Amino acid sequence: MSWVEQLRATEAICRRAPSAHNTQPWRPEYHTDEITIDVDPARRLPDSDPTGRDLALGIGAFVETCLIVSAELGLTVTVAPGPRLVPAAHRYATPFTIADIEARRVARGPYAPGYVDDAVLADLEPGVAHVPTRDLVADLVVADRWMFGTPAVAVELRDWLRLSPRHPRYHLDGLTDRALGLSRIEARVLSAALRAYPVTRRLGLPTLLAASGRGLLRYDGSVLVLRAADGEDQFSAGRRLLRTWLALARHGLAVHPLSQLIDCPATAGRLAERVAGLPLAVFRVGRPLVAPVRSARRGEQPSTRPD
Repeated sequence: MSWVEQLRATEAICRRAPSAHNTQPWRPEYHTDEITIDVDPARRLPDSDPTGRDLALGIGAFVETCLIVSAELGLTVTVAPGPRLVPAAHRYATPFTIADIEARRVARGPYAPGYVDDAVLADLEPGVAHVPTRDLVADLVVADRWMFGTPAVAVELRDWLRLSPRHPRYHLDGLTDRALGLSRIEARVLSAALRAYPVTRRLGLPTLLAASGRGLLRYDGSVLVLRAADGEDQFSAGRRLLRTWLALARHGLAVHPLSQLIDCPATAGRLAERVAGLPLAVFRVGRPLVAPVRSARRGEQPSTRPD
């Protein structure tokens, strides 16, 4: 069996890579002695991610995941422009394993109070800044109001929500009610509100939804921000982001992306000032009080294991 065939056989593991709205935009194409990573145009987020930042981060995270898997399989593979996975002289050097990929968790529910230890921060990739959660309470409300109040962005989010097990893509992609930590009633209310979005927007839905998340950061906890590095493209930053999340998972910590703080024009500049750099990813970090549900992936059987 060739290295391409061996890596293809583990595609379900590679697909555990993170992506915005769980769109899974990567489209690997397998050739005789290389794998090209294309983008599925139907899985872009042109309104939520107009600059393609999250898309590039997701593709980078997918490639990094493939390299980690190949290393554990004993394959000598590297990444080339394209991006492409091609033969290499040596196995990819990484401290991470398939078990680390499986252990990575996204948890959007409540976290136990407490800041990320300095020893943990020292174990992360360079260019990660720390912000206390309480410092971002007001900005998160503003960013949420912008997200839910911008019609194209809200509709795009709605299209990737899977708020009932009856949804035909519930076990494939998108953000499920369980992954979002919503009760059955909360999921039904949100689904109904977004279905009638033009009306509910005029009735103040954005303000209501933003207010409902006001308490998300009202505790003594940590938000981490991945800053752009000199000379680094966003694809490479996605690889660095994945390594950061895997390192946090090794310490038993989950993450909760808060990309709206970067996407919202009113809060993006303030966040950049706080961290003295260009933010590429922002996420809450901590120990979830409730075990998160494993997010769906294309090519996997339905599962209820923790993420």
